[in-house]
Amino acid sequence: MLTPTLASPLLPLLLLLCPVSFGQYSSDQCSWKGSGLTHEGHTRDVEQVYLRCSQGSLEWLYPTGAIIVNLRPNTASAAAARLSVCIKPSAESSGTNIYLDRSGRLRLLLREQDQARGRVHCFSIQEGALFIEAVPRTDISRRITAFQYELVNDRQRAETQSLSAPCQPCGDAEMLLAVCTNDFVARGRIKKVEQAEEHSSVTVEISRLYRQKTQVFASGGVRVRSWTGHIKLPRQCGVKAGEGDFLFTGTVRFGEAWMGCAPRYKDFLRLYQEAQQQGTNPCHVDTD
Repeated sequence: MLTPTLASPLLPLLLLLCPVSFGQYSSDQCSWKGSGLTHEGHTRDVEQVYLRCSQGSLEWLYPTGAIIVNLRPNTASAAAARLSVCIKPSAESSGTNIYLDRSGRLRLLLREQDQARGRVHCFSIQEGALFIEAVPRTDISRRITAFQYELVNDRQRAETQSLSAPCQPCGDAEMLLAVCTNDFVARGRIKKVEQAEEHSSVTVEISRLYRQKTQVFASGGVRVRSWTGHIKLPRQCGVKAGEGDFLFTGTVRFGEAWMGCAPRYKDFLRLYQEAQQQGTNPCHVDTD
């Protein structure tokens, strides 16, 4: 256990302020789902959608016209103004261009062809709402715009945007702090490494699970005290399967685990014990 010590051709003529005129808003799921089929006769109307959650999703089927998506936290505070929004389009997302709308001035964020790449894009909450405009087509069948979103602070935004950056070794203080603050902390072995176009996926077998923010590691069963899962990291890291235990730490973004500091467990143990003797550990770790 761990113990803490560009301008669009479709500017709106009419704003429909009701958030459910042709879509469905679920406050408990923090998601919105709508269809352009019920909106075809009003293609110049612009729907206002309000999502007041730290994370959720949007799915717009057969898009026509445009919608404005306002993403806000569910509590008002001075810190909320410093939040950022990160969105991750679905690989099947198409049919629209996505802009940032600040007081009627639009800036292009994602073209239709860019959405299928599924890359995470972040922007300050002060940069405005999302103006999502349908690309005019005579046939809108099989067009769906879909993405997940998360509201993050400055540190989380930096971590999210650095996921594709070259790996950097963790310093001693950074390593100790990661164990106390990261979304997951686990001791285990690397079983397999698979290479994708932009990242590596590491299959791990966990023998000691200290913490996980969401269920990124699955239990082997009641009688088997082990867990398995996948952790992503940039290809530049050059990780290989091999013997020995590691201490895996990292962040969870859009339901996926991304590697942070991952020292060999024996190296972490030595560092932790030295810091413990000096009284400089930021938190307690049960190393028994």
